[in-house]
Amino acid sequence: MRRNQRNRKRKNFREEKFKKILEIIIFILILLVLILIFKNLHKSNNYNENKNLNNNSQTNEQEIIENNVETTENEENTPINFTLTAIGDTLCHNTQYWDAYNSATKEYDFSYVYEDIKDYTSSSDITIGSLETTFAGEDRGYSNYPTFNSPDSLASGLKDIGVDVISLAGNHALDYGYSGLCRTIDVLDKVGISHLGTYKTAEEQEQLLIKDVKGVKIAFINYTYGTNGIPAPSDKKYCLNLIDKDLIFKQINKAKEQNVDMIVACMHWGTEYKTVANDEQKELADFLFKNGVDVIIGNHPHVLEPMEKKTITLDDGTSKDVFVVYALGNFTADQRDEITRDSAILNLDITKNIDGKISINKVDYVPIYMYKNTSAKTHKFKILDIEKSIAKYEAGDNSYINSTLYNNLKTQLNKIKNILGDEINWLKKYSL
Repeated sequence: MRRNQRNRKRKNFREEKFKKILEIIIFILILLVLILIFKNLHKSNNYNENKNLNNNSQTNEQEIIENNVETTENEENTPINFTLTAIGDTLCHNTQYWDAYNSATKEYDFSYVYEDIKDYTSSSDITIGSLETTFAGEDRGYSNYPTFNSPDSLASGLKDIGVDVISLAGNHALDYGYSGLCRTIDVLDKVGISHLGTYKTAEEQEQLLIKDVKGVKIAFINYTYGTNGIPAPSDKKYCLNLIDKDLIFKQINKAKEQNVDMIVACMHWGTEYKTVANDEQKELADFLFKNGVDVIIGNHPHVLEPMEKKTITLDDGTSKDVFVVYALGNFTADQRDEITRDSAILNLDITKNIDGKISINKVDYVPIYMYKNTSAKTHKFKILDIEKSIAKYEAGDNSYINSTLYNNLKTQLNKIKNILGDEINWLKKYSL
């Protein structure tokens, strides 16, 4: 009996033990199944996420590539057109700054001088001029010929009419020495006009003036024949660019190294009061062109000299067309001879073609006249648009000019056209 009981207990124990082991095994199996399910689910999600990320990455990358291609194609296949405007020498005689003085404000205001022509200079993509005075400071006294020192507001007046670049290498650059030269630079920096041809340091002379005009890189260089016998300080020869072929050659090559699209040379040269270019100007122009200059803007003679398009042959046998105006006369001045009051606002319509070459489509000019109304008490000086003034008078508006001035302007217009000729218009664009 007892034996049977012991056997049953053992049997029950074994059964209970087996049940527990089986439960543990089942639990472990369920756990393993759950783990496998979770892992597979997580792997699937990661795969989908990675797939989506890869797809998105590929899509974004493709969009970037396509956008870049489109941008590049647009840049390469779209010609860039812009206008370059040039004006002559800005002088300021004592009669001019006396006239600009406002006794109430004790300031000098030249804005009235430019009212008739401001739209031409301000509407251009880039406007360049030449300065034939200094901004040496009021404390040194404003002065007239032979050593010029003008009010700083003359600079701000030029800025207001849209002048972007001023060439400073001229025969009056050292009228007040190196210090006057430096202060002139400071004044132009303050009003925001770029400048070239004079420098405060040797390092500055090494830096070319390069302007980006609507994506076209233009290098400007500037040189003068001399400084009226006033030498640069012996330890500061760098302060001014003299006409020196070695220096010119060096700076042209530096411009080429910087992959500019065109080079403009501002030359202070020629014979005063002569309306034709001399042999030295012509020889130097050929030198500039053959070495890489595309456009020459000349000044200094105080009168207009001819403009012309030239075709030259380079050393490699190729040819290119170039443009020069030997002198643009006085933009502002108060000199006695009528011919010194005649000038022009020069306009060049230029295109950078899809092959990177530059074309000049058209060259025209606005004939202007520096009028001095001797009967007026103030604001005697005004730059007149000659053709507009004549047209207004002929239309019956005699409030603008009188009959005497009308007849004089017709005379001056003929003189200007005889020197400059008609506008130059090339129906077929030529490559520089």
